[in-house]
Amino acid sequence: MTETDTNLIEGLRQQSPQAQQQMLDRYGRDVFAQVIRLVSVTENAEEVYQDVFIKVFKHINRYDAEKSSLKTWVSRIAYNEAISFLRKKSAPMVYFEDYGDRAEALSDTEVDETFGHANQETVQLIRAALKYLPPEERAVITMFYYEEMSLKDIAYVTESLPTTVASKLSRTRKKLCRIIKMLQS
Repeated sequence: MTETDTNLIEGLRQQSPQAQQQMLDRYGRDVFAQVIRLVSVTENAEEVYQDVFIKVFKHINRYDAEKSSLKTWVSRIAYNEAISFLRKKSAPMVYFEDYGDRAEALSDTEVDETFGHANQETVQLIRAALKYLPPEERAVITMFYYEEMSLKDIAYVTESLPTTVASKLSRTRKKLCRIIKMLQS
């Protein structure tokens, strides 16, 4: 951990307004981007964003630099807040079991072809398809692809194992592929 991080954490523990502002300046954009990808509606994302930093400031004494970076710890709080918010809302979700063996039968090659190159149409289809995923699956996809987090960091955020994250990522990509095909038809 850098001296800057150590000073920031110490300032947060002392409830320094300057440290809190520095924390918002350093991590605020990333947290909001993570939350808006999961929550979608701006007003709701702003509410979750505020809740994230209230928890960060309130529970900074729980941060353990031995377990994760400060950024990953904050991402974990953002993930939990967003998932909690989404669980309270009812939205149409597509569960993996809805597809039976059909989604599992998709090859990785077929999934890669469906996602294709990142053109505007593909990006729009992926965004539309993400809305139909359960919150936990949407979060794994966004952390891996949008935030470029490692499997280890995603495992920390989601309180699981890297192998579990890899498996969920593979299954979720196949599900997204099936949803995209449904949206195209």
